[in-house]
Amino acid sequence: MFDLYGFAASAVAFLIAFVAAGLFTLAFKVIYQWVTPYNEAKLIREGNTAAAVALGGALLGYVIPLASALSHTITLIEFCAWAALAGVIQIAAFTLIRMMVMKDVSARIERGEIAAGVYLMSISLAVGFLNAACMTS
Repeated sequence: MFDLYGFAASAVAFLIAFVAAGLFTLAFKVIYQWVTPYNEAKLIREGNTAAAVALGGALLGYVIPLASALSHTITLIEFCAWAALAGVIQIAAFTLIRMMVMKDVSARIERGEIAAGVYLMSISLAVGFLNAACMTS
C-alpha cells in the first residue's frame, strides 16, 4: 500500500538535499571562476572549447563527491561539511596544477588549446572520484 505520509517526508528530504546540493554547486562555480585568472564565461561565449571543457570538468569533479556525500551522510550539516571540503580540494587541485605542474595552463586555456582543457578536466575528474571514494560518514 502507498504510504502518502512517508512519501511526503521523503519528498521534502529530497528537495532539501537537492536544493542544498544545487546551492553548493552554484557557490563552487562562482568561487572556481573567481580563482581562475581567466574569464570562463567570456571565453565560452567566444567559442573557446578549452575553457568549456576545463570548467565542465571542474563542475563534474565537484558534483561527483557531492553525490557521494548525499548518499553517505545522515544530516544536512554533515553534508555541508563534506561539500565544503570537496570544493576546497577541487580548487586546491587547480591551484597546484597552475602553480607547480603546468604553469602556463591559464594562458593555454585563454588561447583555446584543447589539450590544456582536457588535461584540467581529467585532473578535476580524477580528484573528484578520489574525493568521493574517500568520503565516509
